[in-house]
Amino acid sequence: MTNKTILVTGGAGYIGSHTCVELLNAGFTIVVVDNLSNSKIEALKRVERITEKTVVFYQADIRDKDALASVFNQHHFDAVIHFAGLKAVGESCQQPLAYYDNNVHGTLVLLQVMEQFNVTDLVFSSSATVYGDPHTVPIKENFPLSATNPYGKTKLHIEEILRDLSKADSFGAKKRPWNIAILRYFNPVGAHHSGLIGEDPNGVPNNLMPYIAQVAVGKLSQLSIFGNDYPTKDGTGVRDYIHVVDLAKGHLKALEALFSCHDDSRSCKAYNLGTGKGYSVLDMVNAFSRVTGLAIKYQFVDRREGDIAECYADPSLSADELSWQTDKNLDDMMRDTWSWQSNNPAGYA
Repeated sequence: MTNKTILVTGGAGYIGSHTCVELLNAGFTIVVVDNLSNSKIEALKRVERITEKTVVFYQADIRDKDALASVFNQHHFDAVIHFAGLKAVGESCQQPLAYYDNNVHGTLVLLQVMEQFNVTDLVFSSSATVYGDPHTVPIKENFPLSATNPYGKTKLHIEEILRDLSKADSFGAKKRPWNIAILRYFNPVGAHHSGLIGEDPNGVPNNLMPYIAQVAVGKLSQLSIFGNDYPTKDGTGVRDYIHVVDLAKGHLKALEALFSCHDDSRSCKAYNLGTGKGYSVLDMVNAFSRVTGLAIKYQFVDRREGDIAECYADPSLSADELSWQTDKNLDDMMRDTWSWQSNNPAGYA
């Protein structure tokens, strides 16, 4: 058990809500700030049902400095987990200004308020998109960084800001140095085994698994597979799919690592959170059908701009330094996705 209090920005979202469950079950007190632009308050009510614990919630935008400072005034935070951000690759190509404003500017405001209140332990939600189109797989943390779309570029810019912030603290006498864990997610899928919380995207899903699940439940007529001419085993894109609960537990391991650091070893470090295995789109469709007994109708369409052929992690650094590894397999991902979608055909609505 712990008596530490964690601020979770974007905590009503897909990954945020699952992380809230793990934090509460581990004995943390949590405070959630979310503007509910791509999330529902119902998710947090269900987090409370799952854990039988209370979530303190503020509906606020992280770009609103006064609102954020007011929250910091009312609570003593030991650390921040920062999920809040827009996250659709395609949409980012259409609305780059919205993505830079929300993701980069929002993070700057959050960091300024954290500095004002001397809260310098941060877990940042980054993405494997910062590796761009990798020259080889599996991907290690020391690979060159680049991005092929505005969403990925916002994550890359924020990472650079965090590294600069961490370095600046090593010059001159300052308050407690920043201690930052950057978590580069691969492809989160699945849902809590209770079927109470899961991925509930606005409109047509951008990600594969909610799309498959919505076809299975009859909400969408068929799956569009973007490209069948990639240099992969079956021509469809290969990704590293990670169960969202395993991903959520990675945030707890990152927090433990931050809290165990001595002042002279506080730093900014990036970690891959993935399984280390690559599955193609057709692998995922076939696995879903095998586990659920439901056939998924699909069609091949043109490739999407910004998509790459193959992307999967080398997660060995997270295993070595965070003592983290995944527990859930492909069947768990499929079973839990379908449990969520079949119990909630209209999401949280």
